[in-house]
Amino acid sequence: MAEDKDYNEYFVISAAAELTGMHAQTLRTYDRLGLVTPMRTKGGGRRYSRRDITMLRRIQYLSQEEGVNLAGIKTIIEMTQQIEQLQDELETQRGHNEELRQKLQSGSRRGGELVHVPRSTAVVAWEPAASRRRRPGA
Repeated sequence: MAEDKDYNEYFVISAAAELTGMHAQTLRTYDRLGLVTPMRTKGGGRRYSRRDITMLRRIQYLSQEEGVNLAGIKTIIEMTQQIEQLQDELETQRGHNEELRQKLQSGSRRGGELVHVPRSTAVVAWEPAASRRRRPGA
């Protein structure tokens, strides 16, 4: 799995700056703003992963090519992360739905039936069978 290996590589700030064509101070600013949060060593040194390098390049593209300011870039990153999280949750729910469908299908062979019951705010008074008889004068 070369992809896993790529994400296990870490670079010091000078190497990350060189890989992205940015100044190290720019990387520090992006870290301070929360755009890219590299791992830290025990001594506090920044260590950038391949994923961080990819994100830095994306930030650079949005800033230089698309003219998006840093606040806009931060919003784009946050929304992208939220979308990815929601897509993961959706995929999980689809899996649960498929499991339930299979259970319902196997259950229907035993004579069970799934019936749609529309939502209602109506209140229904229940009376036992004996009290439903016609009352005198009714």
